[in-house]
Amino acid sequence: MQKVSTDNPVALVVDDEPDILELLEITLARMEVATRTASNLEMARSILEQYPVDLCITDLRLPDGEGIDLVAHIQRHYPNLPVAVFTAHGNMETAVRALKGGAFDFVSKPVDLKVLRSLVTTALRLSRRPAVSGYAVLLGDSGPMRGVRATISKVARSQAPIHITGESGTGKELVARLIHEQGPRAERPFLPINCGAIPAELIESELFGHRKGAFSGAIAEHGGLFQSAAGGTLFLDEIADLPLAMQVKLLRAIQEKAVRPVGASREVPVDVRILSATHRDLSTLVQSGAFRQDLYYRVNVIEVRVPPLRERREDIPMLVEHFLGRSAQTSGLAMPNLSTEAMDALMHYSFPGNVRELENILERAVTLCDGYTVEKCDILSGEATPTKHSATENTDNPALNTTTEAALDPFLDSIEKETILKALEQTRWNRTAAAKILGISFRAMRYRLKKLGLD
Repeated sequence: MQKVSTDNPVALVVDDEPDILELLEITLARMEVATRTASNLEMARSILEQYPVDLCITDLRLPDGEGIDLVAHIQRHYPNLPVAVFTAHGNMETAVRALKGGAFDFVSKPVDLKVLRSLVTTALRLSRRPAVSGYAVLLGDSGPMRGVRATISKVARSQAPIHITGESGTGKELVARLIHEQGPRAERPFLPINCGAIPAELIESELFGHRKGAFSGAIAEHGGLFQSAAGGTLFLDEIADLPLAMQVKLLRAIQEKAVRPVGASREVPVDVRILSATHRDLSTLVQSGAFRQDLYYRVNVIEVRVPPLRERREDIPMLVEHFLGRSAQTSGLAMPNLSTEAMDALMHYSFPGNVRELENILERAVTLCDGYTVEKCDILSGEATPTKHSATENTDNPALNTTTEAALDPFLDSIEKETILKALEQTRWNRTAAAKILGISFRAMRYRLKKLGLD
């Protein structure tokens, strides 16, 4: 294996033919790309868990499985990592299968080194682009999510303003980023701004900029977000929170494609694409007078609705696997499992906080669980109770209306409390010794004491 430099990009090459591995090591070294090599799926997965890589190239036929399985593994756990595959010469059916599985490209054997170098250059450019925050990709294979992805592909080519609707935690900013990255402005800035998080007296300066001395504290000229996003995309999250006075100025900026910095006598031309989002109903706000009708029609040229998690429950297992895998990658530990009972609890929970809440529940559960299996009690350890549902939940589904578990939880808590008290009495209130008797970690013991009011 070539010595890996931290300064150079790194490629993982997976093939069971030593001659191929040697050829690629030499070729990539001349491109100043370091390599890590593996001869089977198990070695490849181990390298991915232990070391950062910038791209992966794998054969489709390996001693312990198929390269397409590695493609799927990377898509689930390392979605920002480009992966290409080697295919037999002229076998387009295999190539298409790999591309549908998530591969970004393929190389036919025998390997054309010129084609390989071009592929590697493109892959590195793709892997070194700014990463998407929150979630790496828009996960989910349900009908609603396939519809969202299809809509994104269509609207990304347009330059029309797009308004993204959906409840909190559904991933509206991720949708905005994907629209930007799939469009012609992808190489230019993407700047998100939460309109509700900026004080009313500062938002004009933040958006449009200001001249030196325009107001008290303006000790230097400030360009503003419109100018910072020049040529790119400005994402106005929670646009419904904009004050009415600011809505008028935003409308003019969109219409005239120009902004007037605070304290300036002339407008400055700007070229930005406007994307906006809110969890509130803008049409209702228009009727009440809280949002300007003319601005509503300007920002809502095309609407993209992101469905809540309760409308796509079949995506929960995929999301769970993704978040558990990412947790393992971050911590450097093996990926934990989720028990059948824990998964069932998640499948019957309403998720008022949507995907963001699911991520938080799993992060907490992984921290509190004993060993490498997340149990139902770990899922229930927070404020979320899987039998609760929000006001917007579908109450026609009897599976979501059961109250048996709501009555069972206090009973289980009382048994847990009694068991812990007995262990503490037996060890003369030595919490470390009591945890050992109960077969749980001290961290879990401390959490349960606090949860049951015994701390």
